Amino acid sequence: MKLKSLLIANAVLLGSFAVQAHAEDEAQLIKQGEYLSRLGDCMACHTVSGKGDYAGGLAIESNLGTIYSTNITPDKEHGIGNYSEQQFSDAVRKGVLPNGSRLYPAMPYPDYAKISDADMHALYVYFMKGVKPSSEQPPETDLSFPFSQRWGMRFWNWAFTSDKPFQPIGGASEEVNRGAYIVESLGHCGSCHTPRGLGMNEKALDSGDDQFLAGGSLNNWDVPSLRGLPRWSEQEIVDYLQTGRNDKAAVGGEMKSVIEHSSSHMTDADLKAIASYLKFIGGNPALQAYDVKKQQATEAKLTAAKGLSEGERLYIDNCGACHFVTGKGAPGIFPELDQATIVNAKDPSGLIHTILAGAQQPSTEKAPSTLAMPGFAKRLDDDQVAKLATFIRQGWSNNAPAVTKDQVAEVRKTLK
Repeated sequence: MKLKSLLIANAVLLGSFAVQAHAEDEAQLIKQGEYLSRLGDCMACHTVSGKGDYAGGLAIESNLGTIYSTNITPDKEHGIGNYSEQQFSDAVRKGVLPNGSRLYPAMPYPDYAKISDADMHALYVYFMKGVKPSSEQPPETDLSFPFSQRWGMRFWNWAFTSDKPFQPIGGASEEVNRGAYIVESLGHCGSCHTPRGLGMNEKALDSGDDQFLAGGSLNNWDVPSLRGLPRWSEQEIVDYLQTGRNDKAAVGGEMKSVIEHSSSHMTDADLKAIASYLKFIGGNPALQAYDVKKQQATEAKLTAAKGLSEGERLYIDNCGACHFVTGKGAPGIFPELDQATIVNAKDPSGLIHTILAGAQQPSTEKAPSTLAMPGFAKRLDDDQVAKLATFIRQGWSNNAPAVTKDQVAEVRKTLK
């Protein structure tokens, strides 16, 4: 009788240990999944200010029309609470919902296809058990014909996606390959920084193709190449991703939400891995030679403040206090204009938008201050903005085409 009682007591004790171990494993998976969701920038697209986390409803503007993000909380009626792990994986990696309907590639499943099974499992546990359910019902995406026919995505997927898992780069270091995995899969950097084909598809999905991360266009903004980033050191890449600023640049446009919701939450090790990978792949076209004499001539003329063109005068009056006569700004505070990517872009829309609407850096853990540039839409008319932007694009060592007032007028129409 005593032996039987002892066996029962041991069984209860072992059962208790097993339950505790399971709870600890689950808690660890939830924590891991939460971090992975940050790597994947899920928050930025599936959360609207004032609504619950991941409750969806963000309006994503595309060339096809407005696409609304879905509720990905574990709510069983309006969210993904009834998804099995396989159904969750199919939605994330293949863009296929449990009912067989197809997602539009505003959801970057062509990149998420490379997420590992282990990471997918952790993400599933997190979204099912670590996220608060929300009964929010986002607006339905309703594109015009023929784009409303989601069944057609079956053929798009066949032509432009791949189910090939992530392939480590042979001969590269462990750090570089960690960066490659983040960039090519969860980070889905290629969805913005890789040029698009006629089918609006990413022309390349990994670094095996020179077009991968070679730059593109997003909502009329030129998106820069990330291949090699020859003007930036690895530490400057880390600083930018961690804080939204470095000694040469400050974040703007769509990248602000990436910094705010994703990269500023990454570990130092992962940010260094990303920087190592971007420097490793190289391949960026040679930079325009730095014209010291031209830079010095612009600086001298602005300093003397004599015989200024209207564009130069507008710069002194509106921009010089922060970006200075050198066009170099203040390291870590005000970005450089001399040789800046946004200034020298083929399409000047990004620069025009920034002049009109201003910009504000995100508040992050390591850079909590929010530095803001005011917008000049009410102060400057289209012709003045065009002349100011033209000077900036052609002053110092910059050498980009002039801006017209018609281009400014088109960007002004987009301001909210």
